[in-house]
Amino acid sequence: MLDFTRRENRVLSTVFRHWAELAPDRDFLLAGNDRLTYVEAYGQACRYAGGLAARGVGRDDRVAIFMDSCPEFVLVSLACSLVGAQWIPINTDYRGEWLRQTLADSDPKLLVTDQRYLPRVEELCKGVVEDIIVREGAPGYPGLEDLQAQSQGHFEPAGLDPGDVASVMWTSGTTGRSKGVMQSHNAWVRSALSAAEMGAMSPGDVVYNCLPLYNSAAWVANIYPALVSGIAVAIDPAFSAGNFWDRTRHYGATHVFTLGAMHMFLWKAPEQADDADNPVRSATMTPMPHDIHRAFCERFGIESINQGFGQSEIMLLTRNHDDGVRELVPNALGEPADDLEVALLDEQNRPVAVGEVGEFCVKPRGEHILFNGYFNNPEATAEAFSGGWYHTGDLGKQDEQGNYFFVDRKKDLIRYKGRSVSSLAIEAIARRHPAIKDVAVYGITSAELSSEHEIMLAAVLNPEAVCSPAELARFINDNAPYFFVPRYIEFMPELPMTPTQKVRKVEMRQRGIADTTWDARAAGFEVER
Repeated sequence: MLDFTRRENRVLSTVFRHWAELAPDRDFLLAGNDRLTYVEAYGQACRYAGGLAARGVGRDDRVAIFMDSCPEFVLVSLACSLVGAQWIPINTDYRGEWLRQTLADSDPKLLVTDQRYLPRVEELCKGVVEDIIVREGAPGYPGLEDLQAQSQGHFEPAGLDPGDVASVMWTSGTTGRSKGVMQSHNAWVRSALSAAEMGAMSPGDVVYNCLPLYNSAAWVANIYPALVSGIAVAIDPAFSAGNFWDRTRHYGATHVFTLGAMHMFLWKAPEQADDADNPVRSATMTPMPHDIHRAFCERFGIESINQGFGQSEIMLLTRNHDDGVRELVPNALGEPADDLEVALLDEQNRPVAVGEVGEFCVKPRGEHILFNGYFNNPEATAEAFSGGWYHTGDLGKQDEQGNYFFVDRKKDLIRYKGRSVSSLAIEAIARRHPAIKDVAVYGITSAELSSEHEIMLAAVLNPEAVCSPAELARFINDNAPYFFVPRYIEFMPELPMTPTQKVRKVEMRQRGIADTTWDARAAGFEVER
């Protein structure tokens, strides 16, 4: 086992090489019926790295990857690490101007893409990136096989420091323009070791990944934990609730990770007699509702379900380790990472009282624990690091027992009549109405006081469903505190979304009130207290 207390070992390419030498015949990458051992994967990645070097890619250059999830995606990213370059995954849902701008902001030396995405990027890449590699090859474009052929034989990895930037991960852009998070080798290794420890990963285990590889979570919870543990990771191109458990059986997967609504789709699927007949031993499922945690474990035969809280900039802030026995505190985020100082601070960087809402702020207790800053955006970096703290933009509170709880994103919190109201809490209530398919809640600046907001709710109805604004307002009034009731409600055919399928609340706030917006005050709606 690699000694990760030694600083020089906390580099991804070093970890990769270690397992290729120590356990060459052990499986590393699985996809369908294909398998690559560590030594096979390492040899292929080195040939990719040699090909990249032959095409002029060197240390601190950037390689954009616009591909579906597959073993080649992982190998290209590791080839970048071997050559000392930085890999930048681009969301395959991006298109048009959003895609062009993301590519331009990435400033890549080279782009690797799939044949099916070539028509989307050809025109956009002109003047942005001239060198395009197509995974399968295409007329006029080299493929990955051609890249390997360009390698000059034996490739010696670049000597890297754990603090060197390994990748640039673009944020989703829900509250403004996307920012490129520069992630060091050590930041990746740090979070991977934590995930591997929580899952008690050991030789013979298999991690199952069905998350897109442009998402940081896929690497934090699946790819890199497998790498630091020297075990296999199975990669499917997408999540499917219908065949999820069959895929774990196919691969013999002992560890799974689901995010957001994924595990809720699994929970709501019709029960099957063989639900628990699967090889999964431990899971990380974030966020897992407390009221179904143990029932989920029992139904699907899982020993423990761990949870974590973080963001692209700090991939491990807190973790909630489940030993399979003790009852977890409902909705608590777990323990802060040992290498962080965590505080809930107000606007003046002062600690808030127990029970009060403050911003999660952190200080690292070592080098390269947090991200290295935002790519080509020193202004955003300086804004995030102020007063000696990194400001996460996430709001939370702490109880008298020291448990932390998430409240909302800072830009989404609504200041209403002297109260701080969570948009997420109102959305959760509104979604319980049977007519509601999707909903977004945000604040509209009050005409009476610029520091206060009126609550605005935009909703999408289920097909064929009927619901009036007054009915929805009364439903919220009946199921939540009276101050959750929105003043403004508008039904929309769809909500504006980012390419990562997150609501563009910044756009909705800018849109404000329309002629079609229902106003509770104007309608004479009376809130019951």
